[in-house]
Amino acid sequence: MPVKGGQKGGQYRPFSDTDVNKIDTAVRTLLAKSGVRVYSKTSLEAFRSAGALIEDGNLVKISGAMLDDCIDSAPSKVVLCGRDPQNDITLEGSNCYLGTGGTAINVLDLKTGERRPSYVNDVAMMAKVMDALDYISFFVVNVFPNEISNQDEVDINRFYHAFANTSKHVMGGIYGRQGLENVVKMAAEIAGGMDKLRARPFVSFITLIISPFKIDDIYGEFTAYVAKQGLPVVVPTEPLCGNTSPVTMAANVVMHVAETLSGVVQTQLINKGTPTICGSVGTIADMRSMGHLSGAIERAMINSAVSQMAQYYKLPYYSTSGMTDSKCVDAQAGYESGMGSLLTALSGANYIHDAAGLMEFDLTASYEKLVIDNEILSRTARVLRGIEVNDETIALDLMMEVGPANDYLGEEHTVEYMHGEFADTDPAACNRDPRSKWEDAGSKDAFTRAHEKVLSILENHQSMPIDPAVDAKLHDMFPALRPADTSGKA
Repeated sequence: MPVKGGQKGGQYRPFSDTDVNKIDTAVRTLLAKSGVRVYSKTSLEAFRSAGALIEDGNLVKISGAMLDDCIDSAPSKVVLCGRDPQNDITLEGSNCYLGTGGTAINVLDLKTGERRPSYVNDVAMMAKVMDALDYISFFVVNVFPNEISNQDEVDINRFYHAFANTSKHVMGGIYGRQGLENVVKMAAEIAGGMDKLRARPFVSFITLIISPFKIDDIYGEFTAYVAKQGLPVVVPTEPLCGNTSPVTMAANVVMHVAETLSGVVQTQLINKGTPTICGSVGTIADMRSMGHLSGAIERAMINSAVSQMAQYYKLPYYSTSGMTDSKCVDAQAGYESGMGSLLTALSGANYIHDAAGLMEFDLTASYEKLVIDNEILSRTARVLRGIEVNDETIALDLMMEVGPANDYLGEEHTVEYMHGEFADTDPAACNRDPRSKWEDAGSKDAFTRAHEKVLSILENHQSMPIDPAVDAKLHDMFPALRPADTSGKA
């Protein structure tokens, strides 16, 4: 079904114009005077060929002029396509879409409810469930196939089972260079050729800038390869307040912006015009243990601030929200996920991953939480849509006509607006019935209702298939592809 994202954000702006200028000045100073360590040979040579100042072998200083040139050459609009064009999403300005993230190494088992390692079946079933949930706009491959030990086989299985079970855009990180090249070959085969894939990229890739200020060999080479192919690539960074960045959020934002902009420069020097998406995945450290906190409200504040800076530079932006540190799908999971997703969406972040299904420091994914988060996202979308004010919606003439002490149930105006004015009025997980009706139906809580919805999707939903002839060819090309059962009964 077509995605329902794309509403405009930007209502929440944590920085004043003066703040933005201060952040920008700090970013430029860091890049020009402190620099970035570049361990990727391909990327280092690109910086050298472009005339960057290089000290101590691989310490690259990025001048303001080089930064501006690369920001200008990076597209301010990136369209991430679905195999079904109804699922295309446009990253530009403050357009906002929310979806899954990963890659979790555990799932909550559908039969036992217990945490267990995730497998190939889970990759496929997660994609299928997500495909049926209309407020989840894209699929970042969200679980890891733990039964596969050969690194070169991991990526083709992750991406194949994503492609086979959703027609929405698919994005993911990469575990090996051979896997990356094979996924690109696979996607090109499905698209009908590399040129067609570039024209309608239904797949994109996440690399990483390592905090603090490091383009490493592995991710740097991944980024260079994707840029040379002309495919969309995200260059996020993950400085942790009080650990890999200064403890203050303002400093963390500066690091986020400087580091991801170094990735933008990297892609543009390798292939000018590469569709590059800057990104932030930062959060705060638990000062008791120095561990990563995924559900902290400060995470949403940081990512919202970076969103404002991305809009200042007119660059598409990949962000993070919707996670929880809870170990089960409970009240904590609800309020942490809901507050994080709403705040980050209100900032106008374009592509908000991790917003559906994740929990426990991003280590575990839940099928039921996908359904519950989809309802959170439907309400988020309603907030972004705002309150429409015009003569029809004010309905002054109607109020004058109906007069005091009368109701509006039978009015044409009510019929006209009743379905579009509110968020989803028939949700799958939450219950709005009177207590007596709720009790008659079994007194089911939100988790139970979400669980039933998941089972219904797995039994009845039909995802858009890969063309059978192409599918057969893919299995010939990649004999390491494993079968998957998406019925939920395995």
